Amino acid sequence: MKLLCLGTSGYYPNQRRHTACFMIPELGIVLDAGTGMFRLPEHLVTEELDIFLSHAHLDHIVGLTYLLGILDGRGMRQVVVHGEPEKLAAIRQHLFSELIFSVMPPLQFRPLADKVPLRGGGRLTHFPLEHPGGVVGFRLDWPGHSLAYVTDTTAAAGVAYLEKIRGVDLLLHECYFPNEKANLAAELFHSSTSAVAKVAHEAQVGRLVLVHTNPADSRADPIGVGDAQAIFPATEVGQDGMEVEF
Repeated sequence: MKLLCLGTSGYYPNQRRHTACFMIPELGIVLDAGTGMFRLPEHLVTEELDIFLSHAHLDHIVGLTYLLGILDGRGMRQVVVHGEPEKLAAIRQHLFSELIFSVMPPLQFRPLADKVPLRGGGRLTHFPLEHPGGVVGFRLDWPGHSLAYVTDTTAAAGVAYLEKIRGVDLLLHECYFPNEKANLAAELFHSSTSAVAKVAHEAQVGRLVLVHTNPADSRADPIGVGDAQAIFPATEVGQDGMEVEF
């Protein structure tokens, strides 16, 4: 199974990365709808899409507006946006206000169920994360394949979501700051390098990809991946265009 990293930055895009968007093309699954959504058309191979939103901050939802152009003429049967009810209500009221974006793309909005069946015989579950406004993480399981997506939260020893991600083949985890800014990461409800690696090690995941990095640093490695690899060797920095087998 293949995951595409369409956007791996946090907050705003830079020359190297766009904001959060991850896709499993063969199953028509998208995790978050940041600016990386503009890359969706070249990877569409299904007639249905399920888009799962971790929360409603702009860097994770603005790509929903791009769908007006992306879906035009493609004959998609169904595009469903899954999220917490209050987040979906805010998106419909504000992002798609006629004063901001006046034409609603052909989307269905569906409150996030406790367990969502996925194509390919899988299921998605979600769990709360600590961040202003509220965020959820996702775990996706199929026979022989699993991944978890954790963004906009602070990694630390014994975090509440640890058991929710235990043993996944692939963990996508936000890593906004390098170790030298660990205190700032905690103040802003974000994560730093070694703290994320320790969570991956403790949860016994198979592979760790660090995403949602600080766009103010546009280097290929803005977070000091060597610090993470010293704790959890199977760690990589997410890059836009990266394909991850899991």
